Amino acid sequence: MDLSESKRIMIIGSAGSGKTTFAKKLHNKLSLPLIHLDKLFWKDNWIQTPRDEWIEVQTKIIEAEEWIIDGNYGGTMDLRAEKADTIIFLDIKRWICLYSVIKRCLTHIGKVRPDMGSGCKEKIDFEFLKWIYNFPKRSRPDIIKMIEYQKGKNIIILKTRKEIKKFLEVA
Repeated sequence: MDLSESKRIMIIGSAGSGKTTFAKKLHNKLSLPLIHLDKLFWKDNWIQTPRDEWIEVQTKIIEAEEWIIDGNYGGTMDLRAEKADTIIFLDIKRWICLYSVIKRCLTHIGKVRPDMGSGCKEKIDFEFLKWIYNFPKRSRPDIIKMIEYQKGKNIIILKTRKEIKKFLEVA
């Protein structure tokens, strides 16, 4: 897949689908500015950004000429989709996402990942695991509808780690 014309790339998928890792690798290949929404949304010690402020933050970000944005945030996904020229959906099976999140947590427990807000130490809880488990029924249908609505955009859906790896090799 040729992304040489892509300047505004939106990467979405369940937690644990590999969005951040994928975004970093794509950033290294394309040299487009990389934005991790989690880093902007979560203030110190897991405090959420208020909705009005969150919309304002994203509205400013998406006005830039070039970007790769990693993150879902369904309530504001339409803002990013409107400005994106490429939408990449990592449509990974829930069990793989759950495994990846548990592995990530065990690897980073008590540490702040570079893609997170300051003071947001890695943690895991039942509600988060439940959110991932329910993603295919709760969030995926809305993402598919949003993707189908997009006209004239480069839409890429990757369903396996193997597809992701192959895509990155040729991107």
